Amino acid sequence: MNLCRVLGTVVCTEKHPVFVGRKLLVVQPVSERLEALGTSFIAIDHSSGAGEGDLVLVLGEGNGVRQILEDKTAPVRHCIVGVVDQVSVGAA
Repeated sequence: MNLCRVLGTVVCTEKHPVFVGRKLLVVQPVSERLEALGTSFIAIDHSSGAGEGDLVLVLGEGNGVRQILEDKTAPVRHCIVGVVDQVSVGAA
């Protein structure tokens, strides 16, 4: 799972049938201190209702995402599984 910030929405005129009626969002991985890490990517929003600027938890394992979507053939790898309300970083 990755902690990410939603950068915006993907708009397209043609989609694979699995994506019809589902929101696609561009997300940026972030550290526990909310600093940008790596490269942004597209994630499907299954049911979290996330939007631009939200901090989200992204599942990045294709088989797990296909199980959530209940479609064994879905061509998808990343799925937003929740909106994060707060991140606390403290001494262990």
